[in-house]
Amino acid sequence: MSALTDHLSDYLRLRRGLGFALGRIGYDLQDFVAFLDAAGADTITVDAAVAWARTKGNPKPITVDFRISAVRGFAHYMHAIDPDTEILPPGLLSVPRRRPAPHIYSPNELTLLFDAVACLKPALRAATLTTMLGLITATGMRVGEAIALTRLDVALVDGVITIRHAKFDRMRLVPLHPTTTSALRRYALTRDHLCHEPRTDRFFLSSTGGPLTGSVVEQAFRGVTTAAGLREGTAGPRIHDLRHTFAVRTLIDWQRDGIDVSTHLPLLSTYLGHVEPKNTYWYLTAVPELMQAAAARLENDGTQP
Repeated sequence: MSALTDHLSDYLRLRRGLGFALGRIGYDLQDFVAFLDAAGADTITVDAAVAWARTKGNPKPITVDFRISAVRGFAHYMHAIDPDTEILPPGLLSVPRRRPAPHIYSPNELTLLFDAVACLKPALRAATLTTMLGLITATGMRVGEAIALTRLDVALVDGVITIRHAKFDRMRLVPLHPTTTSALRRYALTRDHLCHEPRTDRFFLSSTGGPLTGSVVEQAFRGVTTAAGLREGTAGPRIHDLRHTFAVRTLIDWQRDGIDVSTHLPLLSTYLGHVEPKNTYWYLTAVPELMQAAAARLENDGTQP
């Protein structure tokens, strides 16, 4: 076992201890260190990183970009241990990335969506998807987080949800509005009435009483959005856009109520489980309605931009 392998183990242990799941990054860095070992190299260099990122499996440019980013973080860590380590410059082999503009559901679209979901069969399927999509709409929760909830994660008395494995394996608490808590209570009663012997401890059940999968939920969502007239072919809104809608509507309400968005934005960021505040700030420039609300507030206040 090489010294780099030992250092990589320490690095990954440190990152995971800070709450990062790492996943693919961990496997890629292990492969990179094996690549260096095979070449007889004991120091990270830019040329070695580029060679590994480009030649391993004939990757796409976005994959090369991802690999370089992974090595860059490890190189920063190693530079403090071995000054001969070369730090990969920012932008090296990077690929321009544009986040797609979010679809913000109108109140009418939400009505059409939930009317279509309510028509699903059997009854347990309709109840599960109605309540799960309603929860995402009311809290901005990620669909994967909602699917993974267990019965112990949903405090129906206190009105608080514990998300134990959010993005990067972080945990957070999500306080609920009383109406949302009431909707979850009604679902729990309906679920237990329709399914006496569930095959899982998950809060949301499939139509057969087992755990839901992301693919099943996505397939059902495509069906109901098509039935509601919100989708043409493969083009249409996503479940994740319900999360976007929650964030944007919250910000718009703050703008209209004269609340200082800059001081409250970190609260929204924490509630949504964003790892970096910039992911929440993105909404301020990505949604025209938010920009218009900000401009209107400046004009009403008599403030010059």
